Amino acid sequence: MTFEWLARSSVCRDHYRSGGVEKRDESRPAGLIPVVSYARTSEDIRQRDGHGVRHQLLINERTAHEHGCRVVEAYSDNGLSASRAGIVRPEFNRLVADLVRGHTDSGQQIEGVVCVADDRLYRRAEDLAQFFEALTCRPGRVYVDAEGVRDPYSQDGLMQAVRSLNAAITETRIRSRRLTDWHWARAVEGVPHSGPRPFGWREDRITLHPDEAQLVEQAITDRIEGKAIRAIARDWCDLGATGTRGGRPNAQTVTQILTAPRVCGYRANRGELLLMPETRQPVLGQWEPIVAPDQWQAVCGTFSPGSLYLHRGSGAPRLTGKRKPAPSRLATGFLRCGAERPDGTMCCGAMCAQKGRSKRSPYVYACRSCGRCAISGPLADETLEHLLFPETPEHTRLPESVRQRWQSGEMSLEEKRGVIASVLTHCIVRPGMKGSRVWDYSRLEPVRR
Repeated sequence: MTFEWLARSSVCRDHYRSGGVEKRDESRPAGLIPVVSYARTSEDIRQRDGHGVRHQLLINERTAHEHGCRVVEAYSDNGLSASRAGIVRPEFNRLVADLVRGHTDSGQQIEGVVCVADDRLYRRAEDLAQFFEALTCRPGRVYVDAEGVRDPYSQDGLMQAVRSLNAAITETRIRSRRLTDWHWARAVEGVPHSGPRPFGWREDRITLHPDEAQLVEQAITDRIEGKAIRAIARDWCDLGATGTRGGRPNAQTVTQILTAPRVCGYRANRGELLLMPETRQPVLGQWEPIVAPDQWQAVCGTFSPGSLYLHRGSGAPRLTGKRKPAPSRLATGFLRCGAERPDGTMCCGAMCAQKGRSKRSPYVYACRSCGRCAISGPLADETLEHLLFPETPEHTRLPESVRQRWQSGEMSLEEKRGVIASVLTHCIVRPGMKGSRVWDYSRLEPVRR
């Protein structure tokens, strides 16, 4: 950060070129300079009473009085960081807007700002430029802190602001590094994660919760044996299980519980499985494990790379390097739901294979978006074959040799799916008649390439 960069602001540059503070508005009555006060704290976790910003505003009142100013308006952002991008500070934005228009909501004229320290106002270059442009958009204003009255238009005033910014950035990096090292050291010692207690353990995060731990252990066994994660989540809901924050289990949260390294006693840090520097062996936590490491690795391997269920914050790699399992049904990925939404549009959600409830339809394809459309699996697969190889050969786009290999059983499922993809982009599945026992082949509408 340099003064030349900051001087790109046209207003700041014009004031700098003019040679310093312009003459103050002589129409203002003689006396104390009207200034606005700003306060900010990054956290207010322990007491949650705003005592930090309240104390800063009191200090600002004293500082203003000591330097011939009076506070006409106060702005405070409690528990908001100024060093992270994307954090909205409503009162800082209101302060900047009032500086630009030159008066407060009550009509009080603004001729300066008082603050306990520069880093309360800005810790990022964007905020520094925004604040100084608003402050110096009118002539004769001042900036007041514990060191006294500063001239924001002069080179020295701008350079002091830049130095304060650089110091704040350096301090932020040092604190971040210290915090990272502190978390790493705790993790290497096997200390449990902070925050809400993990599902399956008591409040001490060491001792197993008997009921929850049993649910996790059984769910891992069921998942390894092929049970759908959504079915496991439904079972938990039927049993009345709730998360440690009181929420109902869903597929994603159940997956996060089952694939967390803590279930087998491993410790993770910053999204990676933590390994001892000397032995490269996983760090063991101080808590009681629910399952053995090989069971944890097995359940992680049941989820394919990029699975939405695995999206989470911290944790460890939950994949064992196994290949993504190929679809086990012919029409998987080619069917789209044709049910009508309340707004009149078509759902078009992907339909996935699920276990059926009858011998005639041992599996079905159901919409996972709206849940209002399903079709017999054998019916859909048979209809797809009929669309590829109609009774009139002149309507087919495939060679006769492909038909012979398909119908003779020589073609693998993967090859058959490749043939479908070469002819169709997908098929729309229209909702069927509830209770009908007649297979309606017209329910599938092909969308050809």
